[in-house]
Amino acid sequence: MSLLSRDGGKAAEETVLDVAAGARLIPRITIQAFCEHSQTAQLVESAVHDRRMSKVALTTHNGGLEGAIETYRANPTPNLILVETSLPTEEIPHALERLAEVCDASTRLIVLGHVNDVLLYRELIRSGVSEYIVLPASAQTIVSAITELFAAEGAAPIGRTVGFISAKGGSGSSTVAHNVAWAVSQHLRQDTLILDLDLPFGTAGLNFNQDPPHGIADAIGGNAQKMDQTMLDRLMSKAANHVSLLTAPAMLDRTFDFEEREFEQILELSQKSTPIVVLDLPHTWNAWVRYTIATIDEIVIVAEPDLANLRNAKNLSDAIKALRPTESEPMLVINKVGIPRRPEIAPAEFATSVECRLLGQIAFDAATFGTAANNGQMIAEVSANNKANEVFRLIGMHVTGRNAPERAASSMGGLKLPFLKKKRA
Repeated sequence: MSLLSRDGGKAAEETVLDVAAGARLIPRITIQAFCEHSQTAQLVESAVHDRRMSKVALTTHNGGLEGAIETYRANPTPNLILVETSLPTEEIPHALERLAEVCDASTRLIVLGHVNDVLLYRELIRSGVSEYIVLPASAQTIVSAITELFAAEGAAPIGRTVGFISAKGGSGSSTVAHNVAWAVSQHLRQDTLILDLDLPFGTAGLNFNQDPPHGIADAIGGNAQKMDQTMLDRLMSKAANHVSLLTAPAMLDRTFDFEEREFEQILELSQKSTPIVVLDLPHTWNAWVRYTIATIDEIVIVAEPDLANLRNAKNLSDAIKALRPTESEPMLVINKVGIPRRPEIAPAEFATSVECRLLGQIAFDAATFGTAANNGQMIAEVSANNKANEVFRLIGMHVTGRNAPERAASSMGGLKLPFLKKKRA
């Protein structure tokens, strides 16, 4: 993470902060991998589970470099070839020249090797190899290398997506989501978009005292095919400085049944125009909720400290981890802590049982939260000194990457040369 440039005459507290970029989706490309060992094939195949690879067609083959050479003598080459080699260092460049003779000039190549040699790396890069990855490596390393080649090439960074979901109805995930979005927008001074995905019962409009004529219902269904950035911008309503909404209709005149990828296009368009996209997810479990959870950057489970919430939060945590094996794990916020005369599970014990990182705990405060809900205001507007505001800010800093500097570490970049530069005869 780095600071954006500041005006010389402004105070340090007025500095505008950058926000960690969201995942860049890799476009629809074909990838073929030629592996010498079964462990490498399993590693490459596990990379498909990364949400950035959702549009990629990947196949694995045996045979390493020689297998790739034989295959492409009679078959067209894909967008990207991953090839494992255990050849001696001095033999690798010559073998790659033979591969180049049967490949199209536009094909990219990533070599998976077993020798950690800087001189070899430099020679391969000079010859046009896109990347050299030393095994053993992680699936995330492979996906990041592919992202650098395709998604980052001439593409603007896309917004970071954060989803909030309740462990149990009434746990307050919507209130937490809206206040965290507000805190992020005010402290980072970054445009934030709230998508209220609870179409029949959503409260984003109420909590921001908004009743716009259009909302998220107008962006799905029959309108999805013709939806573009301009139309999406028209459907948004401005709730405050740096805060926009796509509100739910909150009406029961029809049912809302969606296909698995119903919200995919809206989410992609939102990411292109807004640095931070907050998803207020409904307390339900169906195909489109599962798919959406699998494709966004961060998931926050909001729960109350009781047994039913503990059971549901544990189930949610396990399901989310299974859906996102190579991605960040879900995080936990305990809400309504300290309700008088209610037996409670200690937040630390709750988080340990759920096996989630505890981001924060919010004390029960019926007067402040009730006033804010009735007035259509955020907690900070009702009570600027309320301790909950600091919790919301800290949650916001974490889910936007401010407290995870390791994510901002850049991988070796600039390796965007076409593989060798030989066309098939």
